[in-house]
Amino acid sequence: MARRRRNKLPPEPVNTTIQSLSHEGRGIASIDGKTTFIFGALPGEDVEFVYTSKRGSHDEGKTTAVLTAAPERVEPQCPHFTICGGCSLQHLDHGEQIKHKQQVLLDHLRHFGKLTPNEVLEPLTGPAWGYRNKARLGVRYVFKKDSTLVGFRERGSAFLAVIDQCEILNPRVGQLITPLRELIHEFENKREIAQIEVSIGDTDVALVFRNLVELTDDEKTALINFGQQHNIQIFLQPAGPASVYKLYPNDDTNYLTYSLPDFDLTMQFHPMDFTQVNTDINRKMVKRSVDFLQLTKEDTVLDLFCGLGNFTLPIATQAKHVVGVEGSDLMTERAGMNAKANKLSNVEFHAANLMESIDEFEWAKQHYDKILLDPPRSGAEMLVQQIERFNASLIVYVSCNPATLARDAAILAEKGYKLNKAGIMDMFPHTSHVESIAVFSK
Repeated sequence: MARRRRNKLPPEPVNTTIQSLSHEGRGIASIDGKTTFIFGALPGEDVEFVYTSKRGSHDEGKTTAVLTAAPERVEPQCPHFTICGGCSLQHLDHGEQIKHKQQVLLDHLRHFGKLTPNEVLEPLTGPAWGYRNKARLGVRYVFKKDSTLVGFRERGSAFLAVIDQCEILNPRVGQLITPLRELIHEFENKREIAQIEVSIGDTDVALVFRNLVELTDDEKTALINFGQQHNIQIFLQPAGPASVYKLYPNDDTNYLTYSLPDFDLTMQFHPMDFTQVNTDINRKMVKRSVDFLQLTKEDTVLDLFCGLGNFTLPIATQAKHVVGVEGSDLMTERAGMNAKANKLSNVEFHAANLMESIDEFEWAKQHYDKILLDPPRSGAEMLVQQIERFNASLIVYVSCNPATLARDAAILAEKGYKLNKAGIMDMFPHTSHVESIAVFSK
């Protein structure tokens, strides 16, 4: 098979004027009639850039100098912004980021769903820095430089960026990048540490080290000392997710907690469980979602993609009965554990693949007054195609991908649902991720 020839990139910088901002936050310019996406550029700016790729449909580049700055431009707070791929919008004023994301949502709804909400919601906002309580940090030993790296990938590369701090991570971990690098660099098995899972609750921090070989006693002792010094729980993962075990402290508690004060609930979760990355926004999001359901003590509610009960249990405090469904047996067990710990008996949980037909399940043959959906990025296409079976009067859809929300919203419209409200929630400041919520009524 013949090799595909790469287009040779022009070596010299090019000057251009930026016309608009792409949905993922890159400046858009037209050069010789061809669309070019340029990282680090904002609408209205004159910039100098170099090409990073040339394709048939479009080109890509990165800004090397801003010749005329837009009023919305700010100095990135993180010194690693231009290299690290963890953020994409630090050069844009935070308030303007929120406006941009709101427009991204509305554009998707209009373009893919042919829909406009009756009401555009005020964005939910919170802290712009130090907000991230869940992350996966890569670890790599670079032999040629005799250096160990901990952090995120470089922008547009498989290599890890050289960083010594992270401004969006919770400071209890974001300010420990350098100590983590130094810790692992002293390991005999430093090449065999693949990643570190970061998980932070209201009071506790856990780090899960993915160790590809059994660590030495000295290495384990060094990890324990690190945990003691920084008040961090240390876990090891020698194989798959089920192999995770606690190294420090030596106790029987494997769970962290976060609270939902509006509902007087405390949620337990394992460091490897999925939880929302932004505690402040999650609390506001849950409150807004439950309010939009307009619950009464006569309502039976279906919570799809329920996870560990993040929405299910708050709903249960105000409804007659709630059924939570999730694809993972482990997560439904965790949800049941949380219901029991919070003394809620009007809930039940079921495990089911929600990306396939649900005809066979008894819970799917019932009527529900209200429905909450919180699917992954791929959305809930199969479910919304079957939604009329439940005959629900109200649907609240929480989304982490405006494109699949718009697609599913169009299906709901075909099923007789009206898009009443939609808006964004600033779950991931300084990134292009858009978290949103939409409310549909029959």
